[in-house]
Amino acid sequence: MEEWTKSEMETFLEEKRTGYLYFYTPMCGTCQVAGKMLTVIDQLLLEIPAGKADLNYLPEMAERFEIESVPCLIVLNMGEVLEKIYAFQSVPYLYEKLKGLN
Repeated sequence: MEEWTKSEMETFLEEKRTGYLYFYTPMCGTCQVAGKMLTVIDQLLLEIPAGKADLNYLPEMAERFEIESVPCLIVLNMGEVLEKIYAFQSVPYLYEKLKGLN
């Protein structure tokens, strides 16, 4: 999964795209596990746009999406938030949640 800049994220949102955004912080152990899970998902769902960003550098995104904690996965359909996922549970769980986005 590719690290996105603020401008890449803004463009994605302005274009009302469908995909998912992963927010994390580097010192968060749970985020590291979640990131590994999403690496697998990213390979399984290559056609679904996905980006990740360190929330420390994007406080305006935390505010915009009302993110309560990290890790946080924002699932978007045509620019609209479908779901915010905080409990990543397992790769199959995430796959089931995201496979219908394409």
